[in-house]
Amino acid sequence: MTRISGRIVTPGGVVPGHLDLDGELITAIVPDDGVGDDVIVPGFVDLHCHGGGGHTFTTGDLASAREAAAFHRRHGTTTMLAGLVSSPFELMRSATLGYRELVDEGVLAGIHFEGPYLSEVRCGAQNPAHLRDPSMTEIEELIKIGEGAVRMMTVAPELPGALDAITYLAEHGVLAAIGHTDATYDQTRAGVAAGATVATHLFNGMRPPHHREPGPVVGLLSSTIVCELIADNIHLHPGMLAFAAHSAGPDRAVLITDAMDATGMPDGQYELGGQEVVVAGRVARLAHNGSIAGSTLTMDVALHNAVAAGLPLVDAVAMASTTPARMLGLADRVGALAPGLRADVVVMSAELTLKQVLRAGTPA
Repeated sequence: MTRISGRIVTPGGVVPGHLDLDGELITAIVPDDGVGDDVIVPGFVDLHCHGGGGHTFTTGDLASAREAAAFHRRHGTTTMLAGLVSSPFELMRSATLGYRELVDEGVLAGIHFEGPYLSEVRCGAQNPAHLRDPSMTEIEELIKIGEGAVRMMTVAPELPGALDAITYLAEHGVLAAIGHTDATYDQTRAGVAAGATVATHLFNGMRPPHHREPGPVVGLLSSTIVCELIADNIHLHPGMLAFAAHSAGPDRAVLITDAMDATGMPDGQYELGGQEVVVAGRVARLAHNGSIAGSTLTMDVALHNAVAAGLPLVDAVAMASTTPARMLGLADRVGALAPGLRADVVVMSAELTLKQVLRAGTPA
């Protein structure tokens, strides 16, 4: 048996004491006031990540995907989706077939296709050469050959055929997300009504709010949808992060990284979806127009930033672990510290800097 001591963050609050592990599972939480200042949180669950440590998910390369997942695991992300960007269908297909192996092994929880069914007006760092209207033929084939590996797809709801695509995704167990969209408020709400349940990086890649046309941000934030938030203090000002998190609540907000391969790497030139990216001072931008191109964030830093922005620790942990685990249908296995769940554990200092990571009871 392994025992980890500190301030244990559970869904019900912070419990000073000992976390007992037996093999791959959590067996008990034993209260005890004399345990020191370490903060113990569940392994993070990242719904939106494109790579890290010099490795990427976006090319469909299995060796690169393994290394990217391992890099983020060392930063506390014990469950994650592999995020692709807008690509030709041939790449989407080959990545789905290849990543099934990693899903079967438990390296990945699935695939997130962020595109190509996105708005050209709000494409951000998505390659406009690959954008297109939703194709039911493509979507149906990806879901079929994925055999459960395709877990999320981002769609702009104003595009022709988008509402039918969203409904089809939802009916087949795939999280339909709204993002990279120039939709009106009404078009956004139509996407929610069609079955969308996630907002892809709220605010970013969206028509900004206006008091006479609220647009997608207000349409999503005021709905029942779960909102992704990039907590790198670059995509969102800390005040906006706190506003959105408080508005949605911890059951409807999730922290994501939107990390690219440059995460954890030196400044320099990188590539994303066939476009050159320049990273300087940890900010990634497209070389040709300066658009923000993903992040260099890890989930341990995202949690730190969320708490620094004023969010209660318990809420921030829910946003980093519990809520995204629920969205993936994995709440009975991961996403919280409770007896019977998998021993995915992150130990942090009192200042919320990373000290130790366990996945299924094994050091990452």
